[in-house]
Amino acid sequence: MLTLRLYMAQRLTALIMAPLTIGHLAVMIYAVQGGLSVAEILARTQGSLAWFLFYGSFVLAVSVHAAIGIRVILYEWLGVKGVMLAGLSWSLCALLLGLGGRAVWAVTFAGAGA
Repeated sequence: MLTLRLYMAQRLTALIMAPLTIGHLAVMIYAVQGGLSVAEILARTQGSLAWFLFYGSFVLAVSVHAAIGIRVILYEWLGVKGVMLAGLSWSLCALLLGLGGRAVWAVTFAGAGA
């Protein structure tokens, strides 16, 4: 049953990531073609709840998706099982959430109004 839930969670996160990836690429193309500098981009994202929610959702989906994918690789290729498999999967998910969350916070709220 766990395998089915993980399979479904990975497919759901892929469905979430697809439009967010397209949106991110569209924004990056717009920014590059518009000649925006890093400072101008940050000025537009600082203090924005919308960008925080957009990229926060992206980070959450990617963290879960990647942790499940690595879990499968650890199990199938390296034979890791049980508590070690669960621990490594949860640790990777937490690491990605932490690093990604910190990046999203830095781009959207850290230094806002400074």
